[in-house]
Amino acid sequence: MPPFKDEHVLIISPGSQTTLAQLGLPESFTPARLRISTRMFPAEKAGEWEPLKVREKKVRKAVAAGATNGIDGEDVKMNDAPEGELNETEEETIYEEDPSTDEGAVYPLENGRVTNWSCFFALLTHVYNTLSPPFHTPILVIAQPAWTEQDHETLTQFFFEKFKTPAFCLMDSALAVCYAYGVPTATIVDVGHGKCDVTAVNDFLINHLGRGIAIPGCGGEGMTLRLLELLEPKGFTRDMCEQLKKSNICEVLSPNTPLPEEGEPGKGTTNPAAPASSAMNGTSAAARGSIAGQGGLASVVGAGSAIIEDDLDGIVRDGENDDGVLDVASIVASGKTSEFLAKKEREKAEKVAAKKAAADAAAAPRRLPNSQRVKATLHYDERRSLDDLNVNGKRANEADGAAEGGESKRQRTPELVAEGDPSSLSRKEERRRNRETSMFVRKDIEVGVERFRAADAGVLDQIADTIHRCVLSVPEVSKRSELWDSLIILGNGSKIRGFKDALIATLNSKYLISPSSATIFTSELPSNFSTPLATGANTPQPQSQPQGQLGHHGPGVNPLLLAATTASNPTLAPPGAHQHLHSQLQLQQYHQQQHSSHGQSPTSIKVAKMPEYFSEWKDVGTEEAAFLGAQVAAKVVFIVDQGLSKGFMSRSEYNDLGPQGIHEFGL
Repeated sequence: MPPFKDEHVLIISPGSQTTLAQLGLPESFTPARLRISTRMFPAEKAGEWEPLKVREKKVRKAVAAGATNGIDGEDVKMNDAPEGELNETEEETIYEEDPSTDEGAVYPLENGRVTNWSCFFALLTHVYNTLSPPFHTPILVIAQPAWTEQDHETLTQFFFEKFKTPAFCLMDSALAVCYAYGVPTATIVDVGHGKCDVTAVNDFLINHLGRGIAIPGCGGEGMTLRLLELLEPKGFTRDMCEQLKKSNICEVLSPNTPLPEEGEPGKGTTNPAAPASSAMNGTSAAARGSIAGQGGLASVVGAGSAIIEDDLDGIVRDGENDDGVLDVASIVASGKTSEFLAKKEREKAEKVAAKKAAADAAAAPRRLPNSQRVKATLHYDERRSLDDLNVNGKRANEADGAAEGGESKRQRTPELVAEGDPSSLSRKEERRRNRETSMFVRKDIEVGVERFRAADAGVLDQIADTIHRCVLSVPEVSKRSELWDSLIILGNGSKIRGFKDALIATLNSKYLISPSSATIFTSELPSNFSTPLATGANTPQPQSQPQGQLGHHGPGVNPLLLAATTASNPTLAPPGAHQHLHSQLQLQQYHQQQHSSHGQSPTSIKVAKMPEYFSEWKDVGTEEAAFLGAQVAAKVVFIVDQGLSKGFMSRSEYNDLGPQGIHEFGL
């Protein structure tokens, strides 16, 4: 098999709402170049699908009244016919695409699971035809955690039979995130559209036991429905709640954070003493006057040197010694008297201006953060068709704005992709057709404290419980602390302001314990009791003892508790107690080495950070980091490794093993 090239690798990441794809691996890995909605529309023929909604439109076409088959009506002259009968109209049906509607759309993925295979295959075919890769193209598909082994086999068969691909690889989305962050062990929390997936990865191996797959109601859709439940009585629609969720005024507050209330103290507070102090400063500055206005050097006393009454706050300036005495002789001798006086004037003017600016800043009302404001303004962009915007030949947005009392502003569809991006050709064409059929009308809507309650229906608690259960399901107890210290929260559902911080705060409040809790009896050890070292000197030698010598400090007694109770009165310790205590402590130290961390609850919870050398991802965010990890894995599997570690399934291996062989390959 000839080696693969970077520009021939095809990566596809299907999602419940958006599918990402890219042809070729750039030198510096970038976000996905192709983003399309994960939806298809039924075509006119049963079993076929279209990427856009196709509508029928009837238009009237003018034709000549005397036109016959094969004869153009313009060549026929009917001078005797009335003038009104020269032209006739007939209806003609045309078909046009409507890219701005979801009417009749079918989404083949729901909560990560494939619900319509025919539609899903049509979507993958549409993505493949849009990118138009060459024949010798390896394909990597990011698999959802909810996909079963039978789903993997079905996809393998489809890609090999439909596109004749030379190599195919299925990669779990959680594993792709680990490749993006460069960490072998991590806990992945993927908050999607309608669900949340929680996965524990240990040394690049997925722990399927206890994995949280497609937790319903914990995605962005659940938070939108919660906002709709709270704001629907106030006239909000679902689209309004969706835009509110994506705006910067919607915020998820940490647990036990009180909501702002009307009439709270501190809102718009000012400093009442600021104007008085400002006026006082101005008066004193005017009263003091300038050096030149007070006579300049006429106030000099003596011939050699004299003291000038200067109110410059005791600062040692040019021409002054350490005692605040002005050396007039040196100033006059230098011949720069006028420059010195001008400098003093500038310093005094700057000082007065600085005091005035500070007073104005203190008098201005303090801007409160969003979490302390009772009400905020939502800039809602409503999409309307051009036909609906016409009222008696005029645009209707001015009328709507005057009727609702809000400021209305008509604007065109915003460009979401940079102009220079070569991957945005198809999306720009779609937006161009969007602008031709619809436009946006902006409205300002006031929202109360309901904007803070998007996740108050138990979303954070449910995700936190799933994380705790997933980490506890890892068999290696020593790895659990590392899983807690490498928490990765991503997914477009986690883009809501404050969501990640609120989730970490929820985990800390429910499961975090003090590091000293793991050594609760250590503080009770007497100060004169030495901990056995690993030198062998304190290792007890095997010897036979009468059973009676063990007494009450037998094997069932806690050695630390025994040492704490007998430290103040050593006579209470029976013979041989210290030797037996050393053996018990050594055995306990061995178990602590085997279990180096607290297995039930974490002592620290930390969030992992993605490497900063992917500069293209800094402005985009880490919510779609799985696609970055897929690029890293494709580079390793298809280009560097060339199949030596069975990272992908080749065409010849598919012919020998069939679709079931995909389980033997992959990362």
